[in-house]
Amino acid sequence: MGIEIDLLANYPRTKRNVEERGLAKTEADRALARQFGKAFFDGDRSHGYGGFSYHPRFWQPVVPDFQHHFALKAGDSMLDVGCAKGFMMKDMAEGIPGLVVKGIDISDYAIENALPDMRVHVQVANAVSLPFADASFDVVISINSIHNLAREECGKSLQEIERVARRGAFITVDAYRNEEERRRMDAWNLTAQTIMHVDDWKAFFAEVGYTGDYGWFIP
Repeated sequence: MGIEIDLLANYPRTKRNVEERGLAKTEADRALARQFGKAFFDGDRSHGYGGFSYHPRFWQPVVPDFQHHFALKAGDSMLDVGCAKGFMMKDMAEGIPGLVVKGIDISDYAIENALPDMRVHVQVANAVSLPFADASFDVVISINSIHNLAREECGKSLQEIERVARRGAFITVDAYRNEEERRRMDAWNLTAQTIMHVDDWKAFFAEVGYTGDYGWFIP
């Protein structure tokens, strides 16, 4: 198995009002968000992002950490599983000139509204069946995406990431380390279907054969 590492340490953080969000969210909100359509990306804040727009201050600071960790250089390739509108892909491509970037997302809306210069590099696909040959990419990443699948499908997506990654992989998933973090996660969560204690995630990685690196999202 890979290592636990925070490759998003330099991603800008905002203060989260978890309690307020927990009181405001309903099961109807969650059901609508899990359609991953316009309501989730560019609709009301109660259904998702409340407007999902590109800004370089988010992903540009993390590019050097990925570049250093995976020794990425011109000619290497990276797949983003759950790429949404391609924001991270854009900054990776610009921050590492010559890097080949591709992305998939389950959302027709996100792919249709991807950044113009990323549209030729993205496609609609499901993480449980990646439309690529074995070992197609040097590195595969998936940020806060595969936990949106039910447990069995989440395991299949990890196996697919393992299959198409040639050198390495990195994922982040919703997790908790104690009961207080679990309570906060239950209040914060909008779309995730598989949320586990960090130790259970590690056991799950071993069970399904995922050997890439990993980090946690804990509100």
